[in-house]
Amino acid sequence: MEDLLAARLTMAMSLGFHIILAAFGMVLPVLMATAHRRWLRTGDPQAYRLTRAWTRGAAVFFAVGAVSGTALSFELGMLWPGFMEHAGPIIGMPFSLEGLAFFLEAIFLGLYLYGWGRMAPKLHWLCGVGVGISGIMSGLLVVSANGWMNSPTGFDWVDGQALNIDPIAALFNDAWLNQASHMLLAAVEAVGFSVAGAHAWMKWRGSTDPIHGMAIRIALTLGAVAALAQPINGHMAAQGVAERQPTKLAAMEALFESGTQAPLLLGGIPNEETGEVSFALEIPGGLSFLAFGDTDAYVQGLDVVPKDERPPVLITHLAFQIMVGIGTMLAALGALSLWAMRWRPQLLESPRVLALLALVGPTGFIALEAGWVVTEVGRQPWIIHGIMKTADAVTPVPGQVIHLILFAILYTVIGSCTALLWRRQVQLLPELGGPPPELEAWRVGAR
Repeated sequence: MEDLLAARLTMAMSLGFHIILAAFGMVLPVLMATAHRRWLRTGDPQAYRLTRAWTRGAAVFFAVGAVSGTALSFELGMLWPGFMEHAGPIIGMPFSLEGLAFFLEAIFLGLYLYGWGRMAPKLHWLCGVGVGISGIMSGLLVVSANGWMNSPTGFDWVDGQALNIDPIAALFNDAWLNQASHMLLAAVEAVGFSVAGAHAWMKWRGSTDPIHGMAIRIALTLGAVAALAQPINGHMAAQGVAERQPTKLAAMEALFESGTQAPLLLGGIPNEETGEVSFALEIPGGLSFLAFGDTDAYVQGLDVVPKDERPPVLITHLAFQIMVGIGTMLAALGALSLWAMRWRPQLLESPRVLALLALVGPTGFIALEAGWVVTEVGRQPWIIHGIMKTADAVTPVPGQVIHLILFAILYTVIGSCTALLWRRQVQLLPELGGPPPELEAWRVGAR
């Protein structure tokens, strides 16, 4: 295996693993704080039990995410020294701020975990909110760095050197807002449906614990709202890609020929050698309209791009179709879920509905992973779009396949430990009792 391919596979594996933990780290504390707020307001013992259950999950994902995130930071320096040499001074700010957000998250999580009965109830709840906010900020700051790779700004590139560096402009690059909002909604959607699906699965398997019904309603509401907002946000993100990275858009849609009235493809398998797409349903003018709001608009295809600067079309197109297909399905399911919770709540007790929720629960993460494949593979062969190619950034040290194997072992161990910890927490759910008398008195005394 070539060193470049091994380095790319190592980074892809690491990002693919870490993004799951990052999504849970951003969203699970929000669910935790929501359940906690319900207990403070109503005194419902099931809300207390759910809060403690989700708190354990948030702690597990925080600990594991810290390990995988640290590994990723080492990989940037080890595998891509050519990139870090030039990018470090430019995008060092979002990485530094991300570190600050991470430490704040750790502080708030520590206060929250050990603050039960030791601080004012509302202040304790605010610490839980702080965990969620700092986790979200940590994720969005990392996305800022990735947005800069897709839309590099804040410097002048002169003779292979970055001059006149403006880290503020780099932080708030043109792609950041679209990517950050799209990632946040994707994380909420994926975690919301997966958590609801996990509790639906346990309920479908015969558990009569009332905690599951409450968990499904809270998580499903959050996931459904994000799923309905995501298509609108995704349309705006695609328009941004059309302006900043037309080659990526052409790969996403397998558009081999430039022209007006560009068709929108549903499905299809592109052939990069012949420039044809098989088994696709074409909507004439659809891509022109989605990208520029005009069915007659000109859309750049791959025919004007040198072959050595084209991204892998098959992978990018299929990943994009998977992302859009799952997103559309979850948006429809989200709308039906909100309707059912409002008008037919008994449907959430149906074994068929519970089985459906359990079945689609993981699909949000499949869409999330597919979206990052589109983002990263669709930018190739550039590591900094239009500035530096990935091949020029990789380390000259040979034997990168060894790193690939070692990191594969690392993530296998981490993933297995995470699965075992989660299984243990699920087994302990029936043992979670309601709030002890002193905590109930603590809650009531603050009202």
